[in-house]
Amino acid sequence: MQIEYLRNFIKLTQFKSFSKLAQELPISQSTLSHQISQLEKDFGGKLINRSTKKFELTKAGEIFLKHAESIINIYDNCKREISEFFQQKIEDIIISASTIPGSHVLPKYIAEFRNKNPSVNFKILINNSQKSIENIKKGSADFAGIGSFMKYNRDGFDFIKIGEEKLKFICSPTHELLQDGNNSVSFEVLTKYPFVWREKGSGMRETFKNQFPKYKDLNIKLIINDNDSIISTVSDSNYIGIMSEIMTNKIPHLVKSLEIKEFPEVAKRSLYFLKLKNKELSELKNKFWEYIKQKIKF
Repeated sequence: MQIEYLRNFIKLTQFKSFSKLAQELPISQSTLSHQISQLEKDFGGKLINRSTKKFELTKAGEIFLKHAESIINIYDNCKREISEFFQQKIEDIIISASTIPGSHVLPKYIAEFRNKNPSVNFKILINNSQKSIENIKKGSADFAGIGSFMKYNRDGFDFIKIGEEKLKFICSPTHELLQDGNNSVSFEVLTKYPFVWREKGSGMRETFKNQFPKYKDLNIKLIINDNDSIISTVSDSNYIGIMSEIMTNKIPHLVKSLEIKEFPEVAKRSLYFLKLKNKELSELKNKFWEYIKQKIKF
C-alpha cells in the first residue's frame, strides 16, 4: 500500500468524481481508478458504491476514510519531525507545465538543482498552457512552463525564455502518404485525411490557429487533451495531426513528420518559464528561479 493511494482516496471523497479529481492530479483517470481498486483488493471489499450514479462510500469505505486520514496525519507529522531532527526542512516547489516544457525541457535542470539542493521536493503537474497559467494565478503552483501566454497579458508575469520549437504535421510511419518514400505532400491532399488536434487551452493549438489560418480547411474529426493520446491515435490510423518537432524527433517509430509543399514552415513558438509579476519567493524558490535564468539562455 502506498501513501499516495491513501491521499488520492481522501481527495476523491472530497471531489466525489474520478474524472474531476484526475484533472487536478498528474495521473490519468484510469491510473486513479486502478489505485482505488488496489486499495479495495488490499482490504478485501468495496470502499465505493459503484451501483448508484451519486458518489457515495460503502460502510467499509467510511471506516477506511477515518483511518486513512489518521495514517496521513501520522505520516506527515513523522516526516516533519524527522526532517527537523536532521535540521533539514523539506520545501516543495510546484511547477505546472505543458508537455514540452514539463516533460522535455525542464526535467534536466530540475534534476541538477535537486542534486545540489537535497532539501527541495519538486512536484511537476502536466497541464496545458491555459491551466498552468491559471494554477500560478490562483496560487496552486509556484511556477509555470508554457508554450503560449494564451489570452493573458505578459506584463502580469516575470518570465524566462527556455526554448524554441517548430510545429509539424504528423502521420503514421505506415501511412499511405509515405508509401513512395517521400514525406512532402500538398496541403490539398492533406485535407482529405481526418485530422486530430489538442483541446482549447492548449498552447500548441493556440499557436497553430494564430500562425496557420488555413487550419479551418482541415478535416477536423477529433479533439484530444493530451499529446500521448494524439500520438497513439495517429500511429495506429490514417489520421494526421500537429505535433512539436521536439517530440516528433524522439519517437520516429510511432509518427513521422510531413513537409507541406506550399508551407515550408507551418508554425513556430517560444517556450517560457514564468511566475507572477514581482511575487515574493522563499530563498530556495528564488534560488531555483535564478538557476533556470542562468542555465537556459535564448
